Amino acid sequence: QVRPVESGGGSVQAGGSLRLSCTASAFTDNTNCVVWFRQAPGKQREGVAAIYLGAPPGTNYAESVKGRFTISRDNGENMVYLQMDSLNVEDTAMYFCARDPAPCGDSWIWTPRFTFWGQGTQVTVSS
Repeated sequence: QVRPVESGGGSVQAGGSLRLSCTASAFTDNTNCVVWFRQAPGKQREGVAAIYLGAPPGTNYAESVKGRFTISRDNGENMVYLQMDSLNVEDTAMYFCARDPAPCGDSWIWTPRFTFWGQGTQVTVSS
């Protein structure tokens, strides 16, 4: 499919973990930058983590999630994952997967460059 499809959201208590999944048939061409964004009510959409599926591979993280979130890919399953550990209430948001057929670069947090977006999956963290 052209548009990414997310799954794996849910409700957890603070300190818990969740793993989000994102899949798209377009991931097989290895030219995509895949980014997890999130948007909380009343706030702007923000980039959380990015992974480039081409060469050289690379990842990027927002400062707020460094050391807690890990983005990875599974080539065989055509999937990109976001492992979220040590969740806190500030992580509550709708999480979106987006892709752009270009290297991530420094503009991976710039939402207008991404044409292909998933529908989102809700993550709710309670205290």
